[in-house]
Amino acid sequence: MALFGYLQRPLRIIQTLLSVYYAYMLEYRAELMFWVLSGSFPLILMGLWQEAARSGQFDLDPDTVVRYFLAVFVVRQLTVVWVIWDFEREVLEGKLSPLLLQPLDPGWRHFCSHLAERLARLPFIAILVGLFLWLYPVARQQPAHLFWGLLATGLAFCLRFLMQYTYAMVAFWVERATAIEQFSFLLYTFFSGMVAPLTLFPEAVRTIVFWTPFPYLIYVPASLLVGLPIKIGQSIGVTLIWCLIFWLLNRLFWRLGLKHYGGMGA
Repeated sequence: MALFGYLQRPLRIIQTLLSVYYAYMLEYRAELMFWVLSGSFPLILMGLWQEAARSGQFDLDPDTVVRYFLAVFVVRQLTVVWVIWDFEREVLEGKLSPLLLQPLDPGWRHFCSHLAERLARLPFIAILVGLFLWLYPVARQQPAHLFWGLLATGLAFCLRFLMQYTYAMVAFWVERATAIEQFSFLLYTFFSGMVAPLTLFPEAVRTIVFWTPFPYLIYVPASLLVGLPIKIGQSIGVTLIWCLIFWLLNRLFWRLGLKHYGGMGA
């Protein structure tokens, strides 16, 4: 009972933020549809790799390739993050100052706005996935894989958010923190499994890449959704470790950044 009483206020705050931002996101339903369509790049790559699989150039069969890239599409839709652009604008335009007067870390506002956007995006994702499964019945997943896949997807979203929010702290010192995200996105594109399954990479490269956070953003959750062999416990553990690392860095840069931000007269 004591624990419930302690959590009651934070849960009420989160519920309020989610309801507010969900209503806000519903005002942009048409725009949301275009955002969903803009993330259909994996479905285009699917056709290319499916033809390569038919030629027998690598181990994955064509049906597995179809299922994998559908899973990549879903994971990307559920883990897209844009917090660095919002935070950079708040710092440069001084909009962060009034938020600092409120008894709530601004990061929670950004986090809840992302979650609310996911809820508003879900119907469009469901329609596209349903259309895709109608065109490609072989892409249907086994229910046994969904739990671990969705759990890994949720952790991937948290990791992606923490990574980008940590990069955003650079906005306290430079005007274009988004340049860091643009460089990181290059690594994310090639080493996350979005362009190609990491099983196609050379063994030495794959070993190095799995020490980075990028495979746990797309490849691991997508592979779990499909049922490809993944060490579940190890993957979840590594994801949590990277989340902790970026959270600690974020808190350090936040404190240092606030001192610099206040010193500039904010």
